[in-house]
Amino acid sequence: HRSPISSARFGTDRNTSVLFGPDRHPTPPLPSLPFQLIFPRRRKEREEKTTDMAAEIHSRPQSSRPVLVNKIEGHQDAVNAAVLIPKEDGLITVSEDRTIRVWLKRDSGQYWPSIYHTVSSPCSSMTYHHDSKRIFVGQDNGALVNRVTAIVFSLESEWVVSTGHDKCVSWMCTRSGTMLGRHYFSSWASCLQILNRARRYDNETQHAFVGDYSGQITLLKLERQTCSTITTLKGHEGSISALWWDPVQRLLFSGASDHSIIMWDIGGRKGRTLLLQGHHERVQALRYLQLTRQLVSCSADGGITVWNMDTPREEHHCRKCGKAVCGKCSSKRSTYPLMGFEFQVRVCDSCYESIKDEDRTALATFHEGKHNISHMDMDPSRGLMATGGSDRVVKIWDMTQVVGCSIATGFSPR
Repeated sequence: HRSPISSARFGTDRNTSVLFGPDRHPTPPLPSLPFQLIFPRRRKEREEKTTDMAAEIHSRPQSSRPVLVNKIEGHQDAVNAAVLIPKEDGLITVSEDRTIRVWLKRDSGQYWPSIYHTVSSPCSSMTYHHDSKRIFVGQDNGALVNRVTAIVFSLESEWVVSTGHDKCVSWMCTRSGTMLGRHYFSSWASCLQILNRARRYDNETQHAFVGDYSGQITLLKLERQTCSTITTLKGHEGSISALWWDPVQRLLFSGASDHSIIMWDIGGRKGRTLLLQGHHERVQALRYLQLTRQLVSCSADGGITVWNMDTPREEHHCRKCGKAVCGKCSSKRSTYPLMGFEFQVRVCDSCYESIKDEDRTALATFHEGKHNISHMDMDPSRGLMATGGSDRVVKIWDMTQVVGCSIATGFSPR
């Protein structure tokens, strides 16, 4: 991409930081990089009062809905990514205001930016690898086509894979800083998911799903210097805005600007899909919880939906029997959650009479985040979720009551 991708390794040695610029080659180590990612034991600190940084809302959940436990303010522009730090009371955020911030929770219960770093251009995307303490940040150089939309790091191969508005997916080696390859699409590449390798000793290839603005998802095999297209998935009527890959069941979930989510059964190899409709705006973020078989999705209007994926569902115009029924031929409308329709959709007269009350029982719960959501991250071990968006606010939610189990202990009532 023409926009830079910044990489920083945090620890006790500041000389390990590397910045990759538009010339595709690493600049010399940056001994002056003014921050380290170190998590010391919590010290008793003087409690300070402020209204523009953070405010604690609740300490424990009170009902079966997402409970807002912290609200973090301080960014001067849209928050494009917020990642919870595993095993720490902290999170990392990047923003259009050109800052990277690491927020740690103080004894007062408030989150403060313990690390605050400014880069040369707006931060459009970010990924964090906790074991190696490395943050990779995609940037926007100000031109319309030069924005990094998604970035993923693989420790085994030491590759960084990214997509952008230059209509390509690119992959580079973090050891040498050299570009390994690029693959171009007909439209902007918007989101990315890397598949776990079947052969763990094979560090020379990666498989990636790439979503683009045409509504198409492409499965690519990436190798050094070469790339091949394995298959393409078409089903959305709008641009792809979110992807999530479940390596256990080998399911791909995609969200788009058409307000819908599609579950693709990649492992079954039968082309099975399931359309989920429960949002009123663009689906911006997805996360599948393998332990509880639940899918969490967030949309641009602040909607937070939790889908029960543990119930057998029917596959995919009467939305039930599959017959073509126009509005003049039938005025009947009904929800049909077994096929993913949580909102009322058109059905033929005969199917309308055959749908039982239990068939209309919702298989998803709907909640309101009360702010624009452009990015979401979850820590299943603690049942926490972080959301951020264009309103410059980051919210931390306790989701343990919503998912209906104790995720930390692995107990599920189902």
